[in-house]
Amino acid sequence: MKVLITNDDGIDSPGLAALARGAAAHGWQVVVAAPARESSGTSAGLTAAEDERRVEVERRSLPGLAGVPAYAVAAHPGLIALVASQGAFGDPPDVVLSGVNRGANVGRAVLHSGTVGAALTASINGARALAVSLDVGLEPGDLLHWDTAVTVASGLFDRLAELPPGVAFNLNVPNQPESGPPRTAGLAEFGMVRSRVKETDDGSIRLTTVVVEGELTPGSDAALLAEGHATLTALRSVAEDPDVRL
Repeated sequence: MKVLITNDDGIDSPGLAALARGAAAHGWQVVVAAPARESSGTSAGLTAAEDERRVEVERRSLPGLAGVPAYAVAAHPGLIALVASQGAFGDPPDVVLSGVNRGANVGRAVLHSGTVGAALTASINGARALAVSLDVGLEPGDLLHWDTAVTVASGLFDRLAELPPGVAFNLNVPNQPESGPPRTAGLAEFGMVRSRVKETDDGSIRLTTVVVEGELTPGSDAALLAEGHATLTALRSVAEDPDVRL
């Protein structure tokens, strides 16, 4: 399988390199292309950093990935997934893996995630896609268990490869030394954290992030992850709504 590894935390993220190493160890043909700098919250945006539709690309070397092509791209992950499907980094990928993201992506708030946005963009452009996130919380400690997330994701690789192009999954893994197989979960109404307006002044709005209070919907991705379970959710990208009468 030809596999593209991308993310929204940027080319220097340890989670990106860990996921790429996991895919390469699985025997897949791996190419890494990720934003040159952090691009969280960009959804499936197609913004590039240069004018005249030019996108700057720099060849990079990543730890533990000798011989694996890696590129720092001055663009959001959605655009990277799109141009990869058109052969920008070699043959179009059969699979796109996005992550490992530093922080969970759960609930309907996945709409705003650059990690998930890359996966959904890949899925509507002919690839199978998996977004992978590690639940590190708002104030993570020094130890981030990237390998746990990669181990859980690797257990899904063969199944993902068997599925038809166009599928997209969202995987969240607790930040623990070990995790069992993921549980199937629906999307919570909200994520576990939300943005709030903290204050406004002349010409600016200041935001803060708060933890969502109250009981989480049982069986949702947010609830199961809070209980210490990895979660897996099948996502569908933009589609018509047959229930609305026009």
